[in-house]
Amino acid sequence: MISANTYIKPTSVSQAISLAAANPGNFSYLAGGTDLLVNKSQGNDHSAILIDLSEIAELKQVFANDVQLVIGAMVSLDELKTHPLITGHFPILCTAANSVASPTIRKTATLGGNLLCENRCSFYNQSEWWREAAGHCLKCNGSVCLATGGNKNCFSKFVSDTAIALISLHTSIEVVDVNGTTILPLESIYTGDGISPRQLAETAIITAICIPLNEGIRGVYKKLRKRETLDFTSLTTAVTLDKTGRIRIVLGGVHAKPVVVDGTKNNDPIALISQAISNTRIVDNDTYSRAYRKEMITVFLKRSLNEMQLF
Repeated sequence: MISANTYIKPTSVSQAISLAAANPGNFSYLAGGTDLLVNKSQGNDHSAILIDLSEIAELKQVFANDVQLVIGAMVSLDELKTHPLITGHFPILCTAANSVASPTIRKTATLGGNLLCENRCSFYNQSEWWREAAGHCLKCNGSVCLATGGNKNCFSKFVSDTAIALISLHTSIEVVDVNGTTILPLESIYTGDGISPRQLAETAIITAICIPLNEGIRGVYKKLRKRETLDFTSLTTAVTLDKTGRIRIVLGGVHAKPVVVDGTKNNDPIALISQAISNTRIVDNDTYSRAYRKEMITVFLKRSLNEMQLF
């Protein structure tokens, strides 16, 4: 067991996992730190040990084989949006990466870190004294959701920008933990529970993001927020179409997990939009009202389908 308030920089995935396994419940993996360190300063993360993954070279590779494009989890968002393999095959992912925060943050923030960005709520992401004055919510050991008044469900919103684009591209992830390596559909790790929004083993590290090639996927990505270089998303939409006519619609910012709707170009687009809206769980925990965010789902999806000549 390592003493508290410790910062460690392993040089391999196996070393990082061994350190994590030796300190259960007392550590956090550190990627770019643009989300974790803010949460620590707000008192929303209390891990005493930081395991910094930035020196692990195998997590920074980008390459393509015959069937997929593989992106290491520690590739920065700035590199992501300019890498020729990514810009050439999946411009929708470049758009998503470029929508995150500011240029300075994108030079530090990583793809893996963005996929694991903590769910957000205007009643939770505040200073410690603010939360104490307002009354602690379900997400910080309180007894009631301050957004809804209920005592059973946390509606903190899913805010990863890149996850929405990647799920629309039918992406899988490689995950390594103490039990070995697993390949999972990206969307499968998100639970829909605002308090515990991801189902990954405590020691798990996302090592690679794997996007299928040769499917002829094209798409449109849109994001709603008040200030382009500061605010987390209030609504994110991604719509893709592959060469077989398969459509995928993915929404972020309107549920505790990504909302995914699959169809084909032969489906009624209005029916697909209605299905997407019916699967959301929007509450007033954002700078925009619930009604406005819900209305903008239809606006964004109609515009996206129109740009793709599907509406």
